[in-house]
Amino acid sequence: MSTDHYETLGVSRDATDDEIKRAYKKLARTHHPDLNPGDADAEATFKQVGAAYEVLHDPERRARYDRYGDDGPPADPFGGGLGDIFEAFFGGGSNFGGGGRGRSGPPGGEDLEAHVDLDLEEVVFGGDHEVTVKTAIRCDDCDGSGAEAGTAPAHCDECGGSGQVRRVRQSVLGQMVTASACTRCAGLGYVVDDPCPTCDSNGRTIENRTYAVQVPPGVDNGTTLRLSGRGAAGPRGGAHGDLYVHVHVRPHPRFHRDGNDLVHDFYIPFTQAVLGAHIEYETLDGVEDLVIPQATESGTEFRMRGRGVPHVRGRGRGDLRVRVFIDVPDQLGDEQEALLREFAEQRGEVVAEPGQSLFGRIKSAFS
Repeated sequence: MSTDHYETLGVSRDATDDEIKRAYKKLARTHHPDLNPGDADAEATFKQVGAAYEVLHDPERRARYDRYGDDGPPADPFGGGLGDIFEAFFGGGSNFGGGGRGRSGPPGGEDLEAHVDLDLEEVVFGGDHEVTVKTAIRCDDCDGSGAEAGTAPAHCDECGGSGQVRRVRQSVLGQMVTASACTRCAGLGYVVDDPCPTCDSNGRTIENRTYAVQVPPGVDNGTTLRLSGRGAAGPRGGAHGDLYVHVHVRPHPRFHRDGNDLVHDFYIPFTQAVLGAHIEYETLDGVEDLVIPQATESGTEFRMRGRGVPHVRGRGRGDLRVRVFIDVPDQLGDEQEALLREFAEQRGEVVAEPGQSLFGRIKSAFS
């Protein structure tokens, strides 16, 4: 059962072009997939709204829809020969009897690419970014038709508005019909006799446009985000392409990512490792108490649950893993060295005499 395009947009059957356009923009913003991630119903509604607008904003397609509906005018199922019968049952592209008809109309716009640089904090908590691209937009003066204001495109006399020209030739297999894009209208099905002076009949102009990019929490370096309909406008009213935004995450001075976990190689003095300590540790969520037990060995890992990166396609967050390493000082004062020698003597440990690379050996012992 087909959907009524007027009901989809919430407008009456005698709605003006401006009313249709306003209704479409409002519904498209409400149900856009980028604003409703994971919502299948919103995505389906967005597609229905787009399909309805594609029909109703085009005067010719709207008139045909008002008269015949989505199915179009009735036609003789056998009038086109066996090629048309094969096309009806098996879709376009059949070469039997010359091949199926291609779809006429303006081509879609180009897809565009942009890049965005993120800090790790933006990866964890998400955020909004702006990207600026040079793109083709629909010409305001002709509303994308390519025709000068006050005029309209005309049906192509060469192809009768189908966008294709069929030629019949005889071969040993009998009569063969071939179809090719109409050279006069470039396959559009219509021509512009009075071109718009602003866009020179192309239906679009080139400008810089800035778009907001919603960065979902948990996105990874190298991820590509797709913004539907944010690419270039197609010539002469063709559909917009998409905008692909490539994500680059800047290195963080303390943390590196391992899956959804964050890892920090944290160096503490050997006195804290031996005696233990409570350290005010700065996470991305704020300051927390990191408890270092007595006699902590170098390389010990402490895990803070739920302080890592969010699961981009699920719930919860990874962990923050703090790997503790012992930082041996490069230099000691005379009093500090004397205390260490007394400590070693009490424990019965043999150490180098002064000037015999004492601290190099201490570093080796704690590495």
